Amino acid sequence: TGVQTCALPICSLYTVWKRTAPMPNMIAFDAGSREVCIARRQTTSTPLQAFVLLNDPQFVEAARVLAERTLKADSKSDKERVESLFLRLASRALSPTETRLLLDLLASQKEMFQKETEQAQKLLHVGASKPDETLSPADLAALTIVTQTILNLDATIWRR
Repeated sequence: TGVQTCALPICSLYTVWKRTAPMPNMIAFDAGSREVCIARRQTTSTPLQAFVLLNDPQFVEAARVLAERTLKADSKSDKERVESLFLRLASRALSPTETRLLLDLLASQKEMFQKETEQAQKLLHVGASKPDETLSPADLAALTIVTQTILNLDATIWRR
């Protein structure tokens, strides 16, 4: 009794962490070397961090899988899908300006991926898991780009 469950699917990323050879993407986010214990990591924001979040296959695949889940679970409007994604990743509601910008991005990406189907397929096949073939490649690729954008926002990365 008194236990609440979250209706939103939780996504997490796992990586192997070796004591003597930390992952390069962890170094980009100022992770400690684990040779000594540190109480608090320094916080920085560098272009390399954005590069990791937008291009590392682990993050690209995570964005695609989350976009797939959103397309399957939320058979609603694009606006509701974007709002749902943002809430899952940033733990807050979108502002009207953010909503407009993300919906414009989604529309432009859909248009581009409908014309350039090879690019959509290339994006959707990053990573080990296979994309859901029942979903429109253009829709999935476009929502993947929006998900990557949200993952790369300051509101998602840093707790304030």
